[in-house]
Amino acid sequence: MGRPLDGLRVVEGSAFVAAPSGGMTLAQLGADVIRFDALGGGIDHQRWPLTGDGVSLYWNGLNKGKRSLAVNLRDPEAQELLAELIAGAGNFLTNFPAGGWMSYEALSQRRKDLVMVAITGSHDGTSAVDYTVNCAVGYPAATGFADDQRPVNNVVPAWDLMCGQMAGVGLLAADRQRTRTGQGSLVALALADVALATVGMLGNLAEAQINGTERQPIGNDLYGAYGTDFTTSDGRRVMVVAISPKQWRGLQAATETVDAVAALSVSLGVDFSDEGQRFLAREDLRTVFGPWFAGRTLSEVAEALDAHGVCWGPYRTFAQLPQEDPRCSTANPMFADLNQPGVGQHLVPGSPLAFAGVERGAATAPRLGQHTEQILAEDLGLGSAVIGGLIDRGVVATDR
Repeated sequence: MGRPLDGLRVVEGSAFVAAPSGGMTLAQLGADVIRFDALGGGIDHQRWPLTGDGVSLYWNGLNKGKRSLAVNLRDPEAQELLAELIAGAGNFLTNFPAGGWMSYEALSQRRKDLVMVAITGSHDGTSAVDYTVNCAVGYPAATGFADDQRPVNNVVPAWDLMCGQMAGVGLLAADRQRTRTGQGSLVALALADVALATVGMLGNLAEAQINGTERQPIGNDLYGAYGTDFTTSDGRRVMVVAISPKQWRGLQAATETVDAVAALSVSLGVDFSDEGQRFLAREDLRTVFGPWFAGRTLSEVAEALDAHGVCWGPYRTFAQLPQEDPRCSTANPMFADLNQPGVGQHLVPGSPLAFAGVERGAATAPRLGQHTEQILAEDLGLGSAVIGGLIDRGVVATDR
């Protein structure tokens, strides 16, 4: 069975996370995604982490399953080739400045029903990246611990990743609209808007405006419900969450604290069936649950919590993850063990979306310019002599 997006062709002009992750998501679902880069690679081609030989694991990780075209972006002849390639594909995803030859106005002259998703920093065109957006929308001020008021950034570029997924959705929505109406679309997507929409969706904006309150940092506690971390006797740390009534009962049963929790409920005069009350009494509850965790190893904790259906997880490093978690292995059909050229053998994820009977799309990343000749010949219909001339003049480059 083919993959869901078989037959969809997308040209991607991108750097860093948002647009590349959006293009890769489409590629994993079967789209033919052609990423073009400057000769020698763009500004993200050598971004850390690197192998000992200087190969970017970051770039490879965000470009799996794509075809690669290397061109001299300043050369008018290269720009003409790219414009023709975009028109032929009918779909263009970019976070490059969409002006000049790369503007929707110019490109749509070649194809009236062109779909173009253009990612920007802010809706007004001002520059922004994940880390400058994140600091501005409030979450770092609510992250960290109460005894240290310094804001704490998120290590995960969450807004970039969400923006990439929104870009993919936007492109597919515009393609659907084209199927219905025959019309193309310019879809503008601002990274800052992705974050601001999230602040609104999760109630943080309304909380500040309606209640007039500031969310304070609460460490690893789960706001508004019971969830917190504990240390085990062998020095490991676990996160435990009890949101549903079943999870709450399971936690008490696993830790043998049913009577102690009931007594605490009476002494405090609170009803722990209300998750909000559990949150407010979280420090008192820690004194009840904490000793049980502190007296057991991680293995013992895991056995007891699993036996009672408790929702929990161990804290791990990146190195511990593939060593300890079978979900991060080929036992999980999302993963394949592949040999990435220039890097070596390692776990490579495909799409988290599991369509019945469909491959998950795990693939290696291309070498820069690996598909230049193929794209020029098969997608643009150029002959070998013309392609050779383009290479000789430095208009394009291959991986050789």
